[in-house]
Amino acid sequence: MKNLVWASMLVASAAMITGCHGADTVAAPGPAQTVPAQVVESRQQQIPVSLRATGTIHSRESAILSAQVMGRIQQVLVHEGDQVRAGQTLVILDDATLHAQFDQAQAGLKAAQSAQAAAQTNAALATSTLERYKQLQLQKSVSAQEMDEVSRRAEAAEAGVNAMRAQTDAARAQESGARTMLGYTHLAAPFAGVVTARMADPGTMAAPGVPLLQVDKNATLQLQVSVDESVVSAVRKGAKVPVSIDGSAAERLSGTVAEALPAADPTSHTFLVKIDLPASNQFRAGMYGTADFANGTRQAILIPRTAVVARGSLNCVYVLNDQGIAQLRYLTLGATQENLVEVLSGISAGEKLVDLPADRELAGKHIDSIAGVKQ
Repeated sequence: MKNLVWASMLVASAAMITGCHGADTVAAPGPAQTVPAQVVESRQQQIPVSLRATGTIHSRESAILSAQVMGRIQQVLVHEGDQVRAGQTLVILDDATLHAQFDQAQAGLKAAQSAQAAAQTNAALATSTLERYKQLQLQKSVSAQEMDEVSRRAEAAEAGVNAMRAQTDAARAQESGARTMLGYTHLAAPFAGVVTARMADPGTMAAPGVPLLQVDKNATLQLQVSVDESVVSAVRKGAKVPVSIDGSAAERLSGTVAEALPAADPTSHTFLVKIDLPASNQFRAGMYGTADFANGTRQAILIPRTAVVARGSLNCVYVLNDQGIAQLRYLTLGATQENLVEVLSGISAGEKLVDLPADRELAGKHIDSIAGVKQ
């Protein structure tokens, strides 16, 4: 009886197992969908190595205006961004004290000139008297003592003229100095340009050496960058350098090396290089920019930028396997070389990629090349 029961249970279990397997049976996968697409190939080649240096834009010529005399500022006639012409008055200082000194010097000069004129008149009279006494001496009509007295008076008169002339010269120099000091109360633009900084307002006390305004000349703008000592020997005056300026519509520009300072900064061990920029109304002093200096070559893997697909903040490409099936692979990208981009990691040289994938989902699909492999 027991054997019959066990036999029945085994038959039932086999039936159940057979039924379960029949329900879970999966059909074999069908062939992958074929999609036409253009195919390109990653390639390895020599690319130039560049050293990127950062800096800011400056005017080729710039002047910081400060007072040469102590005084309270009465007027500041310009603001940042104002265009100015050469010689235009920009700042006026209180000139009351200096004007009084100038008036006093002028009065002293007039007094000295009057005294000199009187001394010259006296000398002329003494000289004419001496001439008459000489005629009388020939006629033996005057004594030797009288002749000596007249001669001494003439000499004293001439000495008085010389003294008055010296006083007049001193008074004139004092008047000229006072005029110059008075002129220092009006600060003028040294050249035509634009006001880029205003550091003082009316009522402020100006002192010699304290900056009041900065004026940049209307001329070529320069990108001034600090270059590492390892590549400064390759920097040549007149060389063309690729530059990019933040805020400029142009992605890449060509600048010209105008000057490379011969001495390095003792702290950073870098050299200052000045690069002339092409004329553009988009550039302003103080804008940030970068320059790329050539520093040899190296091997790199390049692919067309058109093959790169963005997935959020990540970059990827569709790589074809030996059967032509597209697989999505994430990349780490480097610098761009015209229409190519360097791949730092993710693929190797010689792999085939889908070009211009757009928004199509191609992972797992068979790619039928419609234009062959680009070289």
